[in-house]
Order: sequence, then structure tokens, then C-alpha cells
Amino acid sequence: MKCPFCQHDDIQVLDTRVSEEGDAIKRRRRCVNCDKRFTTWERIELTMPYVVKKNGSRTEFANSKLRDSLMLALRKRPVAAESVDKAIASIEEKLLTSGQREVDSGYIGELVMQELQRLDKVAYIRFASVYKNFEDLAEFQDAIEKVERKPR
Repeated sequence: MKCPFCQHDDIQVLDTRVSEEGDAIKRRRRCVNCDKRFTTWERIELTMPYVVKKNGSRTEFANSKLRDSLMLALRKRPVAAESVDKAIASIEEKLLTSGQREVDSGYIGELVMQELQRLDKVAYIRFASVYKNFEDLAEFQDAIEKVERKPR
């Protein structure tokens, strides 16, 4: 690391503290050359994998798209906002811990369906009907039977 004032690379660490949240380290430093002091922060940088769409294009993961999809399926359903937040956090955690740099959009869709099935069966059917592109009543009936057979 170089001094931000004189660009000298001989720096001393005077003090190290963990942030109150425990997610960062604050270091107070001093330049040996110009004797100026400055603070640096160290944080974990987690990057979400890129999403590979059906057409083969790649895009950055967007939390807002995930939230919008869930909220659309859950529209006018008795599900607490806290439960939705937990579902989103669960999906994001699975994506982060997968260790993959790219994930198929279909995989994210399956994760959303798992969470919706747990949260609200009607929302699950709504999402599944669009996601799986239901074309007739038999597909709806199959999805409903699948939900009814699965224990909560």
C-alpha cells in the first residue's frame, strides 16, 4: 500500500479495530516518509454470479428483478415482508455459495419456485404458470396436484 499523500510505500499500522457490525476492519496508518496519518477499511467483497439467459446472453445478477418477481407472484397474498426478505436472502446465499461464476436463469427460477412453494401455494402456482409457460388446464392441474402432495 502506498501513502495517499506522498506515494511512499513504507506504511505503519498504528491501530486495528473490527467494526461494530463485524463485517469490516478499520486500520489507522502512518506514513514513515511524510508522517501523515490516514484510515483504511477492509471489507469482504462477495460477487454474485452472472446470469446466463435462455438466449445465451449474460447479465449481472439484479436483486431488484428477483424481488419484483417474488412480489408479483405474491401480490395480494397474506405473506409478511419479512418472509419475502428471508426468501430473497436464502436465494442469494445459495447463489453465492454455489461457487459458480455464471448460473443459468433457469436455476434461479427453480430457486424462486422452491421459496414460493414454501411461502404461499397460490403464489407458487402463479409463478409456475408463467415460468413454465402453462398452455392448458391440465398443466395447472398437474402443478396443483404436485403442491398438494408435497408436505410443508
